Amino acid sequence: MKISDSLNKANGLGVATPKTRAAKAEDKAGVDKVSSDSVTLSSEAQALSSQRSGDQVFDSKKVEEIKAAIASGRFQVNAGRIADGLIDTVKDLISARKG
Repeated sequence: MKISDSLNKANGLGVATPKTRAAKAEDKAGVDKVSSDSVTLSSEAQALSSQRSGDQVFDSKKVEEIKAAIASGRFQVNAGRIADGLIDTVKDLISARKG
């Protein structure tokens, strides 16, 4: 049985022909020619950004103390404190989901 694509062509749904290697190379070359966009921050955004960069997410001195304690074998895990923190986190997540 011969399969015909005349039905697709009749409805304007022609079958696309695959691109040759040369056509694909031209497409890739065209990507390089596209101009790039630029973004400029407002003075307010720049001020917030510079203000935020001074804030540290963690205390590097404390991290070094913990590293030294682990390396020397002095670091002790307080399981009760960790469990309490996990329970508090779960409670916060559950209350956020309800609200």
